[in-house]
Amino acid sequence: MTESERRKYTRIETGHVISVAPLDRRDRLAVSKNLSKGGIRFEVVGCELDPETVIRVTFNVGHHTVVAVGRVAWATEVDPITTDVGLEFIEIDPLAQRMLEEETLVEVA
Repeated sequence: MTESERRKYTRIETGHVISVAPLDRRDRLAVSKNLSKGGIRFEVVGCELDPETVIRVTFNVGHHTVVAVGRVAWATEVDPITTDVGLEFIEIDPLAQRMLEEETLVEVA
């Protein structure tokens, strides 16, 4: 089974600057790698995020700013200061989810 066959949702490749923060800390900048209606993958510098940590992410879909809350599904050290993170959304505006579905359809088409 290939990686794309295991995934629940189609990913949109990105490379945008986003904001991430554990709920009780200040925001940090990160770079998104891909996005789906179920979550986001990003790289962050100087911030350790353990699996199961709940964080807030702020990103754009088109011209709309989306704020979502998610749980870290996995975190892998890329180098001594950079972490690659997979985040599963647990709270996201239904309108934002619809926009992500529409973006996915545009990306796939």
